[in-house]
Amino acid sequence: MPQESREELVALATEAYVYGCPLVHGLSTVEDFMQTGIGPLPPTPFNHFAHSEQQASPATACVTVDHDTVHSVAHLDLSGGPVLLHVPDTHGAYYVLQFVDAWTNNFAYVGHRATGTEAGDWLVAPPGWSGGVPGSVRGVIDAPTSVVSVIGRNVCDGPDDIGRVRALQTQLTLTHLEPGTHRTGLPAPDPDVPEPLRFFEQLRVWMADFPPSAADRTYQDRFQPLGLLEEGPSPYVSADPALVHALTEGLVRGRARVEEAGRSPAAGGGWEMDPHLFDYNLDQYGVGALDSPEWRIGDRESSYRTRAVAARTWLWGVHGYEAVYAHTLRDADGERLNGARSYVLRFDRQPPVGAFWSMTMYDVPDHRLVGNPLGRYSIGDRTPGLVHGEDGSLTIHIQRERPDDLTAAANWLPAPAGDFRPVLAFYEPGPEILDGGYEIPALERTGGEGGSRRTER
Repeated sequence: MPQESREELVALATEAYVYGCPLVHGLSTVEDFMQTGIGPLPPTPFNHFAHSEQQASPATACVTVDHDTVHSVAHLDLSGGPVLLHVPDTHGAYYVLQFVDAWTNNFAYVGHRATGTEAGDWLVAPPGWSGGVPGSVRGVIDAPTSVVSVIGRNVCDGPDDIGRVRALQTQLTLTHLEPGTHRTGLPAPDPDVPEPLRFFEQLRVWMADFPPSAADRTYQDRFQPLGLLEEGPSPYVSADPALVHALTEGLVRGRARVEEAGRSPAAGGGWEMDPHLFDYNLDQYGVGALDSPEWRIGDRESSYRTRAVAARTWLWGVHGYEAVYAHTLRDADGERLNGARSYVLRFDRQPPVGAFWSMTMYDVPDHRLVGNPLGRYSIGDRTPGLVHGEDGSLTIHIQRERPDDLTAAANWLPAPAGDFRPVLAFYEPGPEILDGGYEIPALERTGGEGGSRRTER
């Protein structure tokens, strides 16, 4: 094969990795979830919810785990027909059910922002379905693929609130609308394919079983020379050496391209935030999903790159209009945040949100919640006992030891001994947060080694 053709094939394989890694990574996670579970969520078959039974803690085996909400997750198989979803009345409390297709596109939302908090039934229908809809159903959620992930989050205000959340979880149900055969697992790649080519075999098999939108199908026709459109026996069991080289080298280059694309610039004050990381769904907008230009990436190939970054760095995250997160590793002087020093974060006015906001503390490099005697892992507008200034401002004190001053102690977010990374979460963020009109203040250093003197308690 001429050198130019070899290089063209490598370039094509690189594009195929960027295009296909969300499908492979997402469905591999679905498979792992059903077989072994993820973090506090136990292994669960299709069309059943798995529930976290308590708020996350330092013992939770997940990185950057959410402390504001308690999760419920279900993976739906719609190959045997629609599924009826029942949601309970949360009486105004925040919750969201996010619907994600096999390609990791967020295509629908049910919950506080999107549909309100009253009880109701929703019909989740497979592609092309045209059956009758029961009269009691509030609406139909048309799924782009026959496998769908439903990621549920219920706000939890602490250990005393977990009973309320658990009661809601028991009322969150899924039932089959029609008799039918529902598969118990995903289509299996050929086990004889060599491990270096396994990614492309998974992509080939799952691309055929979970076809994307018509526009994406047109784009993926370019991958014909890679064998990704072949049906039947795998072309990778005894592949031509030139193809093997192209695929293995394309895998390396594709991963590097995604990693490079994922390096985001820091916002003012050292905070990093990307409200548009999940704007790559260009083709299907269901219940609660906003179909407007500001929430849609204009260029399709750019959307594939963004989708790959999101899949590799924050799988199943929500659109920025539902929630957005900012994080930082540095203070106002550009120095690394470290528990050997003390800091304040002063809000002249609190972040404009439709639901709530919080700041959660994580250690570095493990990105786990930070254990502390107070048992406080986050602080925000739902934290009881916070002390505000006469002008309405709020000053949060971030340090390792409990502050001596009583007001500072009431507004204290404990830090670890070493480096740390706080994360600000804005649920239903206001326009000022999304367009940058609201500037997140930087963390200001206030003390030397160890922070304030510890008060005996």
